[in-house]
Amino acid sequence: MNPEAIEKMIEDGRDSYESRLAAGQARLKAGDVPEAIAHLEKATGHAPEHTMAWQELGKALNEAGQPEAARKAWEKGLEAAQANGDKQAEKVMTVFLKRLG
Repeated sequence: MNPEAIEKMIEDGRDSYESRLAAGQARLKAGDVPEAIAHLEKATGHAPEHTMAWQELGKALNEAGQPEAARKAWEKGLEAAQANGDKQAEKVMTVFLKRLG
């Protein structure tokens, strides 16, 4: 989806976990890593118990050359996944953490 369209929805008062996650993913896909990080950080603030924003935030931070910040995001996401019983997210973030070394 077009990141500008999603951001317009946010500006129009539809700021939510889902809209921030979608905007972050769209910005990350477009290569706009700083904007992706900003949206994904807000998504984790809206719903810290949801794992996908943590997973995507870690990817964006790692891509931005911030491996320690990525590690922290994935560790928080892993905690959320374990608390929710989200085994798939748990596996994915465990792999990402192992790749960081």
